[in-house]
Amino acid sequence: QVPLVELGGGLVQAGGSLRLSCVADGRTFSNYAMAWFRQASGKEREFVAAITSSGSNTYYADSVKGRFTISADNGNKRMYLQMNSLKPEDTAVYYCAAGTGYGSSWIMRPTESGTYDYWGQGTQVTVSS
Repeated sequence: QVPLVELGGGLVQAGGSLRLSCVADGRTFSNYAMAWFRQASGKEREFVAAITSSGSNTYYADSVKGRFTISADNGNKRMYLQMNSLKPEDTAVYYCAAGTGYGSSWIMRPTESGTYDYWGQGTQVTVSS
């Protein structure tokens, strides 16, 4: 199943901006935490940002904090990642995901308390210098 679709990837110069969208396909995720992950070529997937189902809490990787902003609306039917001041090191395939769990300890890194069960297929973001 691929219930999430990422949109908005592309090529941008360093210092520029992009906004990624994640659209639910055939369902809402109002009771889920939503997150963005990315995977650069030859590297492992890493956490980027997340927002809780209530929308009251957001989480960011240190590498993007202050530059990226995550948001969601319409019961997490649509979720966004605004990326500003992009750097070549941000180049990666970006994935959106939806997950559930207890508490918040699993949000940035899946644990026995929770994990991300639904994933999109990814969208390429390339930042040139």
